Amino acid sequence: MSFNEGASLDTSEVTGGSRGRSGMVIGGGAGGIILLVLSLLLGQNLTGGTNPFDTSQVATGGTEGDTVDFSQCKTGADANRDTTCRIIGTVNSVQDYWREALPADVQRQYQDAKTVIYSGATQSACGTASNQTGPFYCPSDELIYIDASFFDELTSRFGADDGALAQEYVVAHEYGHRVQHLLGILQKGQDGQTGPQSGGVRIELMADCMAGVWAHHAATTEDDEGNTLLKPLTQADIRSALSAAAAVGDDHIQESLGGGNVNQDSWTHGSSESRQKWFLTGYEQGTVNACDTFSTNDL
Repeated sequence: MSFNEGASLDTSEVTGGSRGRSGMVIGGGAGGIILLVLSLLLGQNLTGGTNPFDTSQVATGGTEGDTVDFSQCKTGADANRDTTCRIIGTVNSVQDYWREALPADVQRQYQDAKTVIYSGATQSACGTASNQTGPFYCPSDELIYIDASFFDELTSRFGADDGALAQEYVVAHEYGHRVQHLLGILQKGQDGQTGPQSGGVRIELMADCMAGVWAHHAATTEDDEGNTLLKPLTQADIRSALSAAAAVGDDHIQESLGGGNVNQDSWTHGSSESRQKWFLTGYEQGTVNACDTFSTNDL
C-alpha cells in the first residue's frame, strides 16, 4: 500500500533503540531462526534471557551505540522509498485509525504506544530485542520493537514478497496486540498452552484480523494536517499481505525449517491458511467486532 507523497510523517510516535553489538544476539543458526519466528508478533521473549515480564531487569532504549536516525523521514514519498520511514508512516496510520475506531466500536479509549525502531539489538522490559526475536509488543513497557532488517528475513528466508503491505501488515499486527492489551484480552494467550486451538493461537489470529480491519480503513487515515496518509489498496497489495501471513504460519515454518514435518501440538500462531483467513475477515468486514477468535472453533 503506497503513501501519498505529500503526507507528513510524525516521528514523535517512534523512538530509536541503540545499535547493539553482535554479542547481544541470542541464539543463532536454524534454532535461532525458528525462535525468531515463534517469537514473531507474540510479545514474549522465547529465546531465553531475562524474565519477559520483569520490568526491573532493563531500561528501555538499551545498548551502547548510535541510535537510529529518523531525519530522512518527513513525507509519504520518504515512506515509499525507505523501510524505516514506511514503519513510521504505518505507525501514524494505524494509531490514527484506532484512536477513532476503538471508542466507536467497543466504547474504549485508545492510548498511543510508541514503536522502538532499532538496528541489531536493544533492550526492552521483556528482554533483549534482536533480529533473533523479530518484532514484538512488550506489555510491560507498552512499546513495540521492530528491527527494520527483519523484513529482509521475512522475504529471503520465509518467502513473503517484498511489497509494502507485507511490511505494513507486520506493524499493524503488533498494534493489534496493543489493542488487545487495552481491552484486557492479551493475557488470554499467555497460559503456556500450544496447539491450533490454544489461547496463544487465538490471540495471534485476532491480531491478524485487527491488521485486516486497519487495512480496510487505511486509505481514510490522516496526518496531523488532515492529509490522507495512504492510497487505496490494490489487489497486489492484498496479495502482498497474504504472502506475509502465509510466510509466518506455523505449518509453513515447520515444513521449511523442520524437514517437512508438521507438529500441530506445538503451534503458537496458527497455520498459514488461518492467518490469511483472519486477515481477510478483518479486511472484508472492517470492524474489530468481527475478530472474536475466542467465540469459535472454526479457526
